[in-house]
Amino acid sequence: MKSPNHQHRNLPKPTEVELEILTSLWSKGEATVRELFEDVSQRRTLGYTSVLKTLQIMTEKGLVQRTETGKAHIYRATASQGDTQSQFLRDLTERLFSGSAAQLAMHALTLQPASSNELQEIRKLIERKRDKKEK
Repeated sequence: MKSPNHQHRNLPKPTEVELEILTSLWSKGEATVRELFEDVSQRRTLGYTSVLKTLQIMTEKGLVQRTETGKAHIYRATASQGDTQSQFLRDLTERLFSGSAAQLAMHALTLQPASSNELQEIRKLIERKRDKKEK
């Protein structure tokens, strides 16, 4: 099922810092610069003004939207986490695996073992894909 933001498919790819800020926004829904600074600075050394400047750039790129509430600026992501992950994976699949999702999946499974539950989910996905193909 596509999310309501599927039209944002071709947004610019976020940098590493932008991705950290987006991750915070996806978990919070929306946040002020201060809240994002406090969250991101737990994982990375980044000043308040750096977070602010990064958010301004992200607003220009269309990665986030800003609303003003009194003195505070509230930010929220313009695309869902799932849409962003899908965009990254489509690009990665095209560039490194000649468009083969199967090659991407097989390579990923060789890098890190999957749990029993994850393997069961993969089997279910394969069965659903096989059923669709046979119809």
